[in-house]
Amino acid sequence: MAGHRIFGTPFASIYPHYVAKVEKKERSREDVDRVICWLTGYDEAGLRRTLDTEVDLETFFAEAPAMNPNAELITGTICGIRVEDVEDPLMQKIRWMDKLVDEVARGKKMQTVLRGSDA
Repeated sequence: MAGHRIFGTPFASIYPHYVAKVEKKERSREDVDRVICWLTGYDEAGLRRTLDTEVDLETFFAEAPAMNPNAELITGTICGIRVEDVEDPLMQKIRWMDKLVDEVARGKKMQTVLRGSDA
């Protein structure tokens, strides 16, 4: 069974939209990087490598060093979908990432966005 078409979308094509979204709200690319690294376990160099090689979202998450165990604390809605109710594991990871970026753009404190973590 084929996955959703978003799974084959290059992470590098989505990333600039995340950055633009937070920069419109006076936040920074570093904030986007921080939440993505917190979620996936990528370090800065690993994140840059995924952008340079234009891996798709499926590969981006499959090769993620370590999904944060607190990711399951991410709740709420993105595009009218409750992220905690998404059944497909890959789609849920994508929605988690969307939700984190959305929270950064809305001006939430980083400690809240990172679910109480200082990382």
